[in-house]
Amino acid sequence: MNDWMIYGANGYSGRLCAELAVSRGLRPILAGRRPERIEPLAKRLGLPWRSFALDEPRGVEDGLAGVRVVLHTAGPFSGTSQPMVDGCLAARCHYLDIAGEIPVLEALHARDAEAAAAGVCLVSGMGFDVVPSDCLAAMLATALPDATTLELAFYFGGGQSQGTLKTVVEALPAGGTARIDGEIRDVPTGWKARDVAFGDRTRSCVSLPWGDVATAFWSTNIPNVTVYMAVPRAMLRAFRLVEPVRGALAYEPVQRALKGLIERAVRNPDESAREGSRAEVWGEVTNAAGERRSGLITTPNGYSLTADAAVQGVARLLAGGMARTGALTPSRAFGADFVRTLSGVAVKLGG
Repeated sequence: MNDWMIYGANGYSGRLCAELAVSRGLRPILAGRRPERIEPLAKRLGLPWRSFALDEPRGVEDGLAGVRVVLHTAGPFSGTSQPMVDGCLAARCHYLDIAGEIPVLEALHARDAEAAAAGVCLVSGMGFDVVPSDCLAAMLATALPDATTLELAFYFGGGQSQGTLKTVVEALPAGGTARIDGEIRDVPTGWKARDVAFGDRTRSCVSLPWGDVATAFWSTNIPNVTVYMAVPRAMLRAFRLVEPVRGALAYEPVQRALKGLIERAVRNPDESAREGSRAEVWGEVTNAAGERRSGLITTPNGYSLTADAAVQGVARLLAGGMARTGALTPSRAFGADFVRTLSGVAVKLGG
C-alpha cells in the first residue's frame, strides 16, 4: 500500500529506512526536496516518489495527499520538523521522525493538545536516540516508581554519518543541557564526567545535551536527568576546553566551515561498518533513600536500529488501534517493551 511516505529518503538514514521497508514487502512513497536525488533511488527500489519543498505550506499539504503516515528523516530537524508537522496536522496524518535535538523534541511536545484534537500521533525520536534509552528509562521507572534521578549513558561504534555530525556541530554553541528539578537548564560543556560499566568494560563518559533530557521526563516524570556518552579519556579535557570559545561556534561562517569539513572528511558508515559494530545504552535510577535500579540494553549499530525502529513504528501506526494520540515519546506511543521487538536487541535489568 502506498499510503505512507519517507521524506528525506535520499539522506543516509532515509535510504536505510527505504531499503529496509522494501525488504519487508512495504512500498512507501519516497519524497524529498530535490527530484534529481529522489527519482534514481525510487527507480532502483521500484517505488513511487514525489518531490516538494517544506517552505511552502500549500505545497507540503499537496505533497501529503492520500498519505496516512509520514516518516520524516530530513535533517537537521531544527529547520525541517516544524513545517512538516504543520503539514501533517493540516492533512491529518501521523508523523514520526528520527530527531534527537532537545529544542525539536520540546517544540513537538508543545503541540500535544493540537495533535490530540486532530486525532494525530506526533512521535519524535524514533531512532537510536531516543528509542532504546526511552524504553530503558520507562522500564527503570517502573522498577523504582519513586525515583528522583535518572542517568543514561551511550556507547556506540561503527562511525557516524555526515548528517549526525552536522547536527552535533549545530548544538555546540548551546553548551550542555540537563534536567534539574523538572526544568531543562543550561550547564557548561562537559558539565559532568563519570565511569560507566558497559557490557565489555568500564568506559569514561561525559555529559552531553542528548534528546533524552527532554523525552525521559515525559516518559517517567523523573525530575533530574543527565545523559552521558562514552568518549576516549583524552577527550574529557577537550570537551571542557570548548566552553570558553563556544560562543564563536554560533557564527554562520564557522558553522559553514565546520560542516564543509565534515562533507569533505567524513564518509557515511557502509554496510560492513554497521554490521560489525554494536551500541549500548546504560541507565540507572535513584530515589531519595538512595535505592538504585540499573539496566543495560545492547543493540545493533545505531543506524541499523534507527531504520528498524522507524519502520516498525510506521507499521504500528498504519495498523491503527493506538491507545492515545497527541505528541508522544516512543515508549508512550508503543510501550516500554517496544525495544525488545527490534532485531538484535538484548535487555538486561539489574538490581
